[in-house]
Amino acid sequence: MDQRTCIKFCVKNEIKCADAFRMLTVAYGESTLDRCNVYRWYKMFSEGREDVNDEERAGRPSTSTTDEKINEVEKMILANRRITVREVAEDLNISIGSCHSIFINDLGMRRVTAKFVPKLLNCDQKQHRMNIANDMLDSVRDDPNLLQRVITGDEAWVYGYDVETKAQSSQWKLPHEPRPKKARQVRSNVKVLLTVFFDCRGVVHHEFSCHRVEQSIMNITCKNKNWLLHHDNAPAHTSLLVRDVLAKNNTLMMPQPPYSPDLAPCAFFLFPKLKRPMKGQRYATLDEIKTASKEELKKIFKNDFLKCFEDWKNRWHKCIISHGDYFEGNKIVSPVMWIPHQLVGTQVDTTAELDCHAEAYPGSITYWAREPGEQVILPSAKYDVVAKERAYKTHMRLVIRNIERDDLGTYKCFAKNSLGSTEGSINLYELPPSTSEPSNEVSSNRLKAFEEVLPLKVVLLDIRVEGHVSPKDRD
Repeated sequence: MDQRTCIKFCVKNEIKCADAFRMLTVAYGESTLDRCNVYRWYKMFSEGREDVNDEERAGRPSTSTTDEKINEVEKMILANRRITVREVAEDLNISIGSCHSIFINDLGMRRVTAKFVPKLLNCDQKQHRMNIANDMLDSVRDDPNLLQRVITGDEAWVYGYDVETKAQSSQWKLPHEPRPKKARQVRSNVKVLLTVFFDCRGVVHHEFSCHRVEQSIMNITCKNKNWLLHHDNAPAHTSLLVRDVLAKNNTLMMPQPPYSPDLAPCAFFLFPKLKRPMKGQRYATLDEIKTASKEELKKIFKNDFLKCFEDWKNRWHKCIISHGDYFEGNKIVSPVMWIPHQLVGTQVDTTAELDCHAEAYPGSITYWAREPGEQVILPSAKYDVVAKERAYKTHMRLVIRNIERDDLGTYKCFAKNSLGSTEGSINLYELPPSTSEPSNEVSSNRLKAFEEVLPLKVVLLDIRVEGHVSPKDRD
């Protein structure tokens, strides 16, 4: 329904169907309607259709998916999260299919298993993860080439035999064939310690040895003094010997929160990609393990390392959105909007500023519109449209110059991403003339400061008067 509304909006604003389909693809991603349906709805709206809902069709009405049944099912689920569909269907005397439809379609629920995590984080640890993620995003925003100077590394055991994953052991079978079976196995005792350091261009150094960690770090830091070193908080990396080596070489460090393998490139990218093809294979000697490991390292292309560092940056965003907790792989957040001032008073022949704040991940498409008709407002001599992004937050500002009485009324700010959309309204009304002469123009320094720094303000009132200075501010 949301996409049909967007198509109707494009028709009203005389946006071409091809451009409308392109906008829908950006906003909704893989869930976008196919091209044929977009063109079909665009044609129907162009011919005068107003309703975005499907037309009613003849059929037998459902007696199981009523509001009363849905409420009863919801109460049973909330009372016992592990209850099965069959148990609910038997208690309410409805079919399993109807009960399953209520679970999935009406309540939007799905059954999932508990997720293993490295540690159940407390509030301080979550806040620490958020602080580091915010600091790193600020550093990357201030210096876009920062990640190109980062080198990260870690150690991992590579086994002569490692058990293949459940997904790797799956296979196709015909209906009359029995299900394949496999015996429970364990890792072999033959193993070698692999140390790898890499940057966004590829592997910089790797070795198979039992040398102490400080020796490996010394070998790396001596190659390039401009590198920023990143590794996790394992005891071997935080020992006094390692810190002494880093201090002697004046090596700069990138922070890494504890208990955070989801924010360490070696843990979420390199070692899983290296070890996965080797699972299920048997290597009799240490030399065979080393040879196979080197071959797998060579198969990782430069683009894979570039994507890893880009994914690293995205994981900082996801960590913030998850409030410092461990996040899901495809963590997305539908847009949420809040408005500091829903009523803005101004006078004729002055300038007014309207502000909206949106939060979403992936980033949302934002724009302003004017009621009635919801005509999109574009930058012009009359309007300044500014959107400042920081992490998953967007600060939207609309500056209206030389206000006339026709400019008074309701203004709407919109934010959309692949998960949903939201909107907010601001009412611009006229103030009676004041005894003092208000300023007719917004200071250029004020606009420049907004473009350079995203202002974060705590607003205590819902009504703001343009051109009015309180005694407190005057002091």
